[in-house]
Amino acid sequence: MKHVSFQGERGAYSEAAARSVFNEEIETIPLATFADVLENTSMDKTEYAILPVENSLEGSVGESYDLLYSTALNATGEVYHRIEHCLIGVSKLDEIDTVYSHPQALGQCRKFIEQHNMKTIPAYDTAGSVKIVKELNKENCACIASRAASTIYNMPIIAENIANNLNNYTRFLILSKEKSPETGNDKTSIIFSIKHEPGSLHRIIENFHKNSVNLTKIESRPTKANTWEYNFYVDFEGHEKNPQISEMLDKIKQETLVMKVLGSYPSAKLS
Repeated sequence: MKHVSFQGERGAYSEAAARSVFNEEIETIPLATFADVLENTSMDKTEYAILPVENSLEGSVGESYDLLYSTALNATGEVYHRIEHCLIGVSKLDEIDTVYSHPQALGQCRKFIEQHNMKTIPAYDTAGSVKIVKELNKENCACIASRAASTIYNMPIIAENIANNLNNYTRFLILSKEKSPETGNDKTSIIFSIKHEPGSLHRIIENFHKNSVNLTKIESRPTKANTWEYNFYVDFEGHEKNPQISEMLDKIKQETLVMKVLGSYPSAKLS
């Protein structure tokens, strides 16, 4: 049986996403932080780690991207998991004035929260916020989490489908010490930093155009080391073992200060 680390409590969206990836029974291991998730797999306590990297409404998960820069694990898969938020608590909607959840979930439900004049309190995890509200047992407090979390903690659902937009998906990466073989329908993720000079990014991006490679995402994050210097996170179609892609990566490496291939993996579709 495969073991998969995820951040949060039982019933977290990360756990549900992990179960949707593997076509077999898995054992999921809940951990407190994203860093713990990666470390657990790095220390061979689990074979896989799952990490949320971006949401269709709220954008990228910055902490995850920062950790991807330093991890020695490989990206071996991805999944788009539909997020269906519920308001969970022990009382009626008009009695709620305070809502707990993960900051991403609070952002995804901003319109509903503002419409009902609720005060927000960030929690470390959506499912964890159900645990908090259950322990508080206050009629004015509720939380935002999944239907699965409400079942696990035996807490009633007050309202369903409360996100700003019902077309709400989170993209997760699967990470492992192993590498994924080429399938013919792959995506590659790389991280690089460049010289702070005119045209440096253009020269790198030009390689994708010259090789007719579809660039699917580019994201910049501060390096944390030097002010106004950035690491770039890029996803593109193709596998690093493909000769054309391999040759292109060699050329890109010559234009960068640091380049890391995070991994190549089967490209996922929205379910």
